[in-house]
Amino acid sequence: MIWPGTSDPYKRKKTLKFLALTAIIAISVGVASSTIQGQMNQDNPLKVCINDRNTPYKIKAHLDITIDGLPVDIPANINAGIDDDCQRTMYTLTNDGTIYAEWEEEYPFEVGHFLWMWDFPLRDMDQSKSMVYVNGKPSPSFINQPFQNGFNYKAEFTSKEYDETKDKDFLPEN
Repeated sequence: MIWPGTSDPYKRKKTLKFLALTAIIAISVGVASSTIQGQMNQDNPLKVCINDRNTPYKIKAHLDITIDGLPVDIPANINAGIDDDCQRTMYTLTNDGTIYAEWEEEYPFEVGHFLWMWDFPLRDMDQSKSMVYVNGKPSPSFINQPFQNGFNYKAEFTSKEYDETKDKDFLPEN
């Protein structure tokens, strides 16, 4: 089959040069973009390992999570560098809900940052029916609530598939 622009040897050579030049430019842009993003994320506390960094800013808070009224255990060693030698800035050491955060300087860590770093399935939750409590009081910031040292947080999520009717008793009173 003869492709357009390839029947004449001069046009074929010109077309191949154009395609090669286009490929070189595309590859160069891709490599440059990856390099620039890597350089820019070196100081992003949500994306780097802190194993070899001096992190004097440290906070500790407690987080309880319930989904559809059932408690969810927060596993031990989330982002703690036990399995992959990369300790992240927000991590757990035990499964009691204690979250640790540390960085080189003060940083506004949020509940949502930890959920994102943990790969919590927030997209499966109905955010209009979910709530975050700080020391027992409702938070207007939801998952954007900043972590503060020593505070207790409770996140109550309702999944999108949750059927509220199964929690109600439709029998007559007696």
